[in-house]
Amino acid sequence: MAERNTDQPPDRSRRRFLKYSGAAIGGAVVGGGIVGAFTGGFGKKPAAPAAPEPAKPVADFNKAPMFFTQTQLQITEAAAERIFPKDENGPGATDLGVAFYIDHQMASPYGVNAREYRMGPFVRGEATQGDYQSILRHEVFTMGLQALDDASNKKYSKSFVDLSDEEKDAILGSMEKGEIMVVNGITGKTFFNLLRVMTIEGVYSDPVYGGNKNMEGWKMRKYPGNQMSFTNIMAEDKFVAMEPRSLHDHFATH
Repeated sequence: MAERNTDQPPDRSRRRFLKYSGAAIGGAVVGGGIVGAFTGGFGKKPAAPAAPEPAKPVADFNKAPMFFTQTQLQITEAAAERIFPKDENGPGATDLGVAFYIDHQMASPYGVNAREYRMGPFVRGEATQGDYQSILRHEVFTMGLQALDDASNKKYSKSFVDLSDEEKDAILGSMEKGEIMVVNGITGKTFFNLLRVMTIEGVYSDPVYGGNKNMEGWKMRKYPGNQMSFTNIMAEDKFVAMEPRSLHDHFATH
């Protein structure tokens, strides 16, 4: 039996397919280049990068009431501004965020006298001793704000925040003298003293607590704030002005 010849001629249909499909692909590539050249693809300048959008200001999340109502916060802000007003030396209590400092303190353990002896009996102290209060500090403050507003409406038929500076000073003066009663056993003098002390604290405390915005209170006094060391200026014979630093400035990011 004769052997069968296994060498078969190549499949012409397959060869024809490869030939024409290769030409089509090559034409597409070359054609794309030609078309690109005619349409300005060669030598065309790349589009200028879009201008970056201006950075949005970072929100100050510390500037938010945690304890006061909006009305109480506004009264606190107006009263603190009269105790530490804005003048040619720099910003006042409002711009320094003092009201937010006071608000945050009222929302803290300080507002509920957490670290103080709170057992009775509660007796009326001498004038040199002050009041031994049976109510919490944040209650003294909120009732003091209400008494301040009530006195303003009674005398001027306006809320405290709507009074002129002279009228606000008159109401605060009556508070300081104890002529306005806050609640039984607690006079306006007690509330005013608390307001005054906390206003000064808000002006000069570290900004982390809500006041002394941008350390402007320190800058007015040329106070250096929270420096890690003063060894580099200890030998100086004259005052050395330093850029103030906050507790925030010592936070190490990784």
